[in-house]
Amino acid sequence: WPLSLPKLTALDSIIQDLLADGRLEPSLSPWNSPIFVIQKKDKSKYRMLHDLRQVNNCIEDFGALQPGLPWPGSIPKDWPVVALDIKDCFFSIPLAERDRERFAFTVPSPNLQEPARRYQWKVLPQGMKNSPTICQLVVAQVLAPVRLQYSSAIIIHYMDDLLLSMATEEELAELESAVIKQCEKTGLYINNEKSQRGSSILYLGWRLQPQSIVPRSVELPTEVHTVNDLQRLLGCIQWLKPMLSIRPEQLNPLFDLL
Repeated sequence: WPLSLPKLTALDSIIQDLLADGRLEPSLSPWNSPIFVIQKKDKSKYRMLHDLRQVNNCIEDFGALQPGLPWPGSIPKDWPVVALDIKDCFFSIPLAERDRERFAFTVPSPNLQEPARRYQWKVLPQGMKNSPTICQLVVAQVLAPVRLQYSSAIIIHYMDDLLLSMATEEELAELESAVIKQCEKTGLYINNEKSQRGSSILYLGWRLQPQSIVPRSVELPTEVHTVNDLQRLLGCIQWLKPMLSIRPEQLNPLFDLL
C-alpha cells in the first residue's frame, strides 16, 4: 500500500524500535500482509497496523475463553483493591519459530530508492485473531500458583487487566508483591503508569469504592448509519451486558451486520 513520506519516516522509526526490543526480525518469508500507519488520537505519534485478515482466514479459531466482561461484585465491602495492568502483554509472549513466517510484512523505500525490506513478528502480533485468547491462557497459567497460594484472595483477570483484593491492606500488599514477582519470572511486567491503588479505582468500566460499585456513564448512540456507528453501539452494549443480563446470542443479529 502506498505511504506518504512522513508516514514512511514514522514507520522506519517504529520498525527500528521493534527490532531493538526483539519483537521483529528480518524475513525471507513468502507470506506478505499489508501494513498501514495512522496517527494516534493525540496526533503526536504514529502507530503501525498490520492487516492480518487473510492470514486469519487460514487459522483455526480458538474461540473466546471469557464470553463477557467479569463482574467485580464478588468483592466484599471495605476490602481494599488494586488494579494492575500488564505491559505490552502480546509483545511479551514469544511466537513459535515455525509460525513466524506467516506474519511477515514489507516496508517500501521512498521512491523505490532501494529494495523493500521484509520483516516478521517474533511475538504475538496484534491483529491475529487468536492473540487475545493466547494472551489470556498465558496470563491464567502465570497466575495459577498465586491463586493456589492465596486461596482467600479475589483475583479477577481479563486479558491484561488484573484486579486484586484481600481483607486487609497488609494482605493485599503481600498478594500484589507475589503477583508481580510471578509475572516477572515469566517475562511479564506491570505497567505502573496504568496501575491503580487507593479508595476509588476504575476497572473495566466499573468505579470501585469501599462501599459501592458504580458503572461508568454510558451514552448509547441513537443514530447508527455506518459500520463504525455499529461498532460503537456494540461496544457500549458490552459494558451494559452484566447489568442487563444480555445473552451473547441476543446480539448475534447486530454482529452479523459487521
